[in-house]
Amino acid sequence: PDPGTLASVLTEGVKNTISDSRVKVTYEPEYVPAVPPAMPDIPPEQLAGMIKATVKVEVLDSNIAYLKIQHIIGEEMAQKVGPLLLEYIWDKVLPTSAMILDFRSAVSGELSGIPYIVSYYTDSEPLIHIDSVYDRPSDITTELWSMPTLLGKRYGTSKPLMILTSKNTLGVAEDVAYCLKNLKRATIVGENTAGGTVKIDKIKVGDTDFYVSVPVAKSINPITGKSWEIDGVAPHVEVPAEDALETAVAI
Repeated sequence: PDPGTLASVLTEGVKNTISDSRVKVTYEPEYVPAVPPAMPDIPPEQLAGMIKATVKVEVLDSNIAYLKIQHIIGEEMAQKVGPLLLEYIWDKVLPTSAMILDFRSAVSGELSGIPYIVSYYTDSEPLIHIDSVYDRPSDITTELWSMPTLLGKRYGTSKPLMILTSKNTLGVAEDVAYCLKNLKRATIVGENTAGGTVKIDKIKVGDTDFYVSVPVAKSINPITGKSWEIDGVAPHVEVPAEDALETAVAI
């Protein structure tokens, strides 16, 4: 008689059957499918202001850059506000001797932003195959490669890079952490990440108000031949998330 309870029971049954915590059954009579927003036609300065609100930048003692990122922007947005982001954020951290990327509360992002971030910590040549993403509905595999040219200068390959993670770090941020970890370019400090997915679809069950959330794409790392999905990204240095910054600074 209670649809919400039924959805919970079905979700538990699915988890016990296929061991994939990303698959969920929900009862949502008010659900309206989300339409991806078009690039807002607002001035780049205002867009940059919105992005600055989700990024915290600081130079810590010992000349260590600290960047806290909650959302990884995509290629289209980066092209539009790139010069302003360089001025507000990147130019401040370029002269530092080490960098900490804080992904502990990063739960959203765009796939096209992955090559952007990774490329700032790699060389321009040779190009590196970063990731392959298989999309099941279209049956297309997209290869992500490092970028030969970028807005502004690269941070390079020699200065230490730490990435902070928590059990809530989800999706695209997990992909970035996994790529940089397996390129041996970053040290991961914190907790094992959530083990999400790069893309999830919500499918309506017949003519009901029940929906099944199902991953419809898969990330396959060219170095490991495996994915960070389901299992998450394991840190090099495992500490509670709240101690990760202090630990990274000490390292």
